[in-house]
Amino acid sequence: MTPARKVPRPTTAAAVSVTVLAGAAFGLAPAAQAVAPAAATASTATASATSIRFVDIPGDGGVNLAANVVAPADADSSRRLPLVVLPTSWSLPQVEYLAQAKKLAEAGYVVLTYNSRGFWQSGGKIETAGPPDIADASKVIDWALANTPADPDHIGMAGVSYGAGISLLAAGADQRIKAVVAMSGWADLVGSIYSGRTQHVQAAGLLGGAGELTGRPSEELRQILADFLGSRLDKEQDLIEWGKKRSPATYLDRINAGGAAIMLGNSWGDSIFPPNSYAGFFEKLTGPKRLELRPGDHATGELTGLLGLPNTTWDHTRQWLDRYLKGERNGIDRQAPVQLMSRTADGDVYEGYPSWSAVPSERRRVPLDTTEKITANHDSGANAGTVLLSGALDQFLKIPPLASIPLLPRSYAAVWQTGPYAGEQRVRGTVTLHTTVTSDRSDGTAVAYLYDVGPLGVGKLVTHAPFTFHDRTPGTPFGVDLELFSTAYDVPAGHRLALVVDTVDPLYIEHNPDGAHLTFSSPDADPSYLTVPVRG
Repeated sequence: MTPARKVPRPTTAAAVSVTVLAGAAFGLAPAAQAVAPAAATASTATASATSIRFVDIPGDGGVNLAANVVAPADADSSRRLPLVVLPTSWSLPQVEYLAQAKKLAEAGYVVLTYNSRGFWQSGGKIETAGPPDIADASKVIDWALANTPADPDHIGMAGVSYGAGISLLAAGADQRIKAVVAMSGWADLVGSIYSGRTQHVQAAGLLGGAGELTGRPSEELRQILADFLGSRLDKEQDLIEWGKKRSPATYLDRINAGGAAIMLGNSWGDSIFPPNSYAGFFEKLTGPKRLELRPGDHATGELTGLLGLPNTTWDHTRQWLDRYLKGERNGIDRQAPVQLMSRTADGDVYEGYPSWSAVPSERRRVPLDTTEKITANHDSGANAGTVLLSGALDQFLKIPPLASIPLLPRSYAAVWQTGPYAGEQRVRGTVTLHTTVTSDRSDGTAVAYLYDVGPLGVGKLVTHAPFTFHDRTPGTPFGVDLELFSTAYDVPAGHRLALVVDTVDPLYIEHNPDGAHLTFSSPDADPSYLTVPVRG
């Protein structure tokens, strides 16, 4: 590998600033308002017969972890209660889960939530779900067993985002953990923020910026982010190895050996941890398991529950814990293990499937026969939106990123369209693209978008994904196989599908030298096509 040929363009720096502000709007501001009680150490009892204690727990290496214990007010050493440990999300304080912890305590659990090391009142540096974070989880369990009426045989972990990743990783390291609920987390960290060898700049910028605002990043994390955002290709293998240590998929055998019942939940539009790696990881789990995928962006599916409002995801979380920590026969284990909600559905209507591979009943091939040549470094107007905001608009208002397909400049965007469909097309699963690319430069980036196009030519984004290449011989064709981000979307009758490929998107760092051109062709010996998974 060679050092980076370029630094992020000015638009990239602006995008990072926007995403940090977006993160503050979605999570950091409410958290800041809620953090004041965390400094208290006295026990309090609520009107609903639960108690809350703010405590300090020695983590790995003696690092102090700020935590709270929520339990039934009458809990004592006369009886053991199931334990649920909730590590906090990235940049949020330990009061993040108080509303849900209270509901769990009312149902008979001891609940311990704690600030992940490096954030807020906890000591240490941000290790990004590294070995110290996983050791902390076991130390927290040790403390709970010694200082609360927690049952050593009925221990679960759950969390959102960062807390989800730590919970999954802990299940591979500590076989006392019998149940896990991982919401809006990841299975493959590098595959999430570096898919298609393309830096997800807004996602990384949001995480890095929020970490600096609310915590103390380790020098390793700062260096990884600097190399990542600076396009240091000579450090690519270091990034991959760093990410593998922090990816539950790396420890799949240990997780399966522990036999924990694992529920995974994510949103179709998660702009930080896209759902693809969760789906593949789910298929390889051998214990009791459940996968829920729904509309929204990162953590927006769980957000109302964190505020104490009705929330289906948190309802299912409690049912899962009740089944596998308390032994309740509530029926959740008899439901189909894969539960999907279409982005175009009204209300919380889930579709059940026996496995991820069974989601599509048919895979339709769309030929891409024409040759298209585009000039790089120009935004055609097709893009995937803004981290957090676009997915939330899709979830709550049914407004995904839009583009006028007829008005896209064909010199900057390659476009292929189907004819209008006679009936509804229920896209379910992972759309894949196979094509042949020729560049007049050795490096480049392209982004593929799939649109639902109505009669007026307005396209609604169905899915997308970027890909980047390096060290190619200019003028020599090469094949590209790209998985777009998994989705569930109903294309109305009379609409068509359009595949658009351009070279600039604010979500990603692009590697196209000035004046570069990309040609997409369909050789007779290796025709290009789009594979669309549909439900009959």
